[in-house]
Amino acid sequence: MESTVTLIDLAGTVALLLWGVHMVQSGILRALGPDLRRFLSKALYNRVAAFGAGLVATAVLQSSTAAGLIVASFCASGMLDLVPALAVMLGANVGTTLIVQVLSFDVARFAPLLVLIGVVVFRSGRAARARDLARVGIGLGLMLLALARLLEITTPHEDIPSLRLLMGALATDPVTGVIAATAFTWATHSSVAVVLLVMSLTAKGAIPLSAALALVIGANIGSAVNPALEGARGRDAAARRLAIGNLLIRLTGAALTLPLLGRIGPFLAAHEPNLSRGVADFHTALNLLLAIGFLPLLAPFARFLSWLFPQRIEPGDLSKPLHLDASAVSNPPLALGSAAREVLRMADVLDAMLRAAIDAIDAGDRTRISETKQLDDSLDALNRAVRLYLSEIDIEAMDEVDESRLAAILTFATNLEHAGDILDRNVMSIASRRLKRGLAFSEEGQGEIREALARLEANLRTATSIFLSGDLRAARTLAQEKAGFRRLEHDAMRAHFKRLREKNVASTETSTLHLDLLRDLKRVNAHLIAGAAYPILQDRGELRSTRLKKETGGR
Repeated sequence: MESTVTLIDLAGTVALLLWGVHMVQSGILRALGPDLRRFLSKALYNRVAAFGAGLVATAVLQSSTAAGLIVASFCASGMLDLVPALAVMLGANVGTTLIVQVLSFDVARFAPLLVLIGVVVFRSGRAARARDLARVGIGLGLMLLALARLLEITTPHEDIPSLRLLMGALATDPVTGVIAATAFTWATHSSVAVVLLVMSLTAKGAIPLSAALALVIGANIGSAVNPALEGARGRDAAARRLAIGNLLIRLTGAALTLPLLGRIGPFLAAHEPNLSRGVADFHTALNLLLAIGFLPLLAPFARFLSWLFPQRIEPGDLSKPLHLDASAVSNPPLALGSAAREVLRMADVLDAMLRAAIDAIDAGDRTRISETKQLDDSLDALNRAVRLYLSEIDIEAMDEVDESRLAAILTFATNLEHAGDILDRNVMSIASRRLKRGLAFSEEGQGEIREALARLEANLRTATSIFLSGDLRAARTLAQEKAGFRRLEHDAMRAHFKRLREKNVASTETSTLHLDLLRDLKRVNAHLIAGAAYPILQDRGELRSTRLKKETGGR
């Protein structure tokens, strides 16, 4: 009975430690996540700076996994090459050890104070960032309380024969210890918690130092297993290379270190009487030496990973950005040129959606409806990538011309994305309803729809040309197309009410769909004009502030 209670106490204490780590990580991500993301994106110009950025970000985030996810997203979007991304991960691995170093000192006495401050700030604070930072304080306090409680639990049981036998087996077979710690870290998603647990047990003599070092190696590997498994399941080769590369680096460290544990253990015991601190020092030294050894070799290592995981080119996959050069974000003119080229790809995707709409509505091709959904997903993905890329450009290096061009790119990209949403959600919905009900437009109505779609295709080409050239006359011509679509809608409305008066039920149903369709195509056209023509006309003073007549003073 007593042993059962002790096991429950131990499991609860470990759970409290893991929960404290989780609170710290989630609080930091909520409070400082966007700022750290911008910091990382601006500090990736070479491998040394990337290493430092990864170290700092992980020391703040309390998680190399969180830093790795941010960097993996950069790789997946094409904004970051593999070499600086691997350098960030080397820094992140060292940053994790700094957290362990701080917590290896006797700081448990500050646990109640951290929890008290955190609770007071959380209960009284209104700002979201203050409440998130309060979570960090509470999480740190819980971690320290859990570590102190862990020492209390293990002290009376450190001489149990079965525990001594188990730890002796780990000491004589370090490979078993590495595998066990790898599995435990994979399950808990926190190498920091596992290393702290090992340090606590080592400090009380429950684990021999040699076994503790093997467990630390396993914890180091285990924290890279989850990202590697996610990367292996994912379809993006860039993110897969980063995750697998980080795992290979840690496996290399394990392979080089395991045969030397018989010498490393006595050396640490002779120079560091505090065994808990010796475990922390080994954890730091292992990752620091790996960083020093791999930093000069990252270029050939990246080439090996690229050969091992080649990018699969899938025909029809338009969602991957091709022109967003991450190295150009410090040079606004070059970066804006890269973004503009990617926005032109968005225009090509929207053109493909228009052609799919023509086939679905004019020819009744059902397969084009589902294809349009995929094209809209690609358009959304490209728009997100462009917006993220533009947010990383060095604002301080921009002049007024650059700021104006950035605004024009954002405006055009956003309107293209909105136009695609209308085609996918509204226009294709109408096409699907018409086909399911077996309805057919009249020859006159079909001609109007065909004319509207053809005009939209031409207007998209004109809008793209205006986006590139900034031509004022073309902008005026495109803006006048708004009146043409108003006339189409007005004529369709008159015909619709004529059918209502004639009480032709079948004709009324198709005319309702016809009217809805023209109204949606008019909205698509309005987005093309707002995205390309209006910014030019606004800059040249060619737009009125209002279409209302000025008041003459009378009623």
